[in-house]
Amino acid sequence: MAELTGQKAPDFTLPGSNGEDVSLSDFRGKNVVLYFYPKDLTPG
Repeated sequence: MAELTGQKAPDFTLPGSNGEDVSLSDFRGKNVVLYFYPKDLTPG
């Protein structure tokens, strides 16, 4: 697995758990950990 520590991610917007959109840019100036995982019940 490739480690991308310190790399800049492009801005994106996704629905939050409360139904409101959340953008990566909302956290500008803060440390953020991004974690991606496979869709449930899929190999990988």
